[in-house]
Amino acid sequence: MTGRRPIALVTGGCRRVGAAIAARLGEGGYDLALHGGHRLDPDPELIARLDRAGAAYRLLRADLSIAAQVDGLIDDAAAAFGRPVRLLVNNASRFDANEAGLPDMAALIDYFAVNAAAPFRLAVRLAAQADDNADAAGGRAVVNLLDQRIDHPNHDQIAYTLSKQALAAATRTLAVALAPGVRVNGVAPGLTLPTADYDAVQMERLASMMPLRRLPNPADIAEAVHYLATAPAVTGQTLFVDGGAAMTGFERDFVNLARD
Repeated sequence: MTGRRPIALVTGGCRRVGAAIAARLGEGGYDLALHGGHRLDPDPELIARLDRAGAAYRLLRADLSIAAQVDGLIDDAAAAFGRPVRLLVNNASRFDANEAGLPDMAALIDYFAVNAAAPFRLAVRLAAQADDNADAAGGRAVVNLLDQRIDHPNHDQIAYTLSKQALAAATRTLAVALAPGVRVNGVAPGLTLPTADYDAVQMERLASMMPLRRLPNPADIAEAVHYLATAPAVTGQTLFVDGGAAMTGFERDFVNLARD
């Protein structure tokens, strides 16, 4: 059974939102190549869900700021299972809540390398695989994780924002360049899992500021990724899963809003 399942590579797939995406894909019929940049310690709940679904998984390490490691990741995932990768989810991202001011050249290069160039190269490498059965199996797909702020940028984390805007543009460009063999789409989440920078009261206030009066949860993001992975007539699209945040726009990053 496992040998017949398509392979999905999820970058940053071991923890947090990446783990929720990987678990949903495992439940949807994929075997998982779980990438980590430095840590390869999947969430226990992820492993439990994959085991219940009968999904095999492999752990792969690669630094997405190093070109050679990026270019080898698709081949490494295929070699780990002995068959081509059919789905790439570019979830891993560089982000620093404390990024402030206008970025210098070094910051731009650092953010663009991980958040735009690496996903682009991984998509190109996916398309370059030899896969005689891709059409019969429903084709190959890429889903890029973006950010709701791409439509309404704020004053914070400008290098990060620019890199996600670049990936959003690359999503549409790759959808044309890699058609018809590979579909390319994006999911733009809003604030989903809080870090230690947020408290419970702030999260409640932020939820009340959304048009839908709620924030997305990891399952919402995972369902959107699964839909785009399995929608054979959809390419070049971005789904905003953000409680309506992108329709409003905010002056600051969420971590700087609704504080006491």
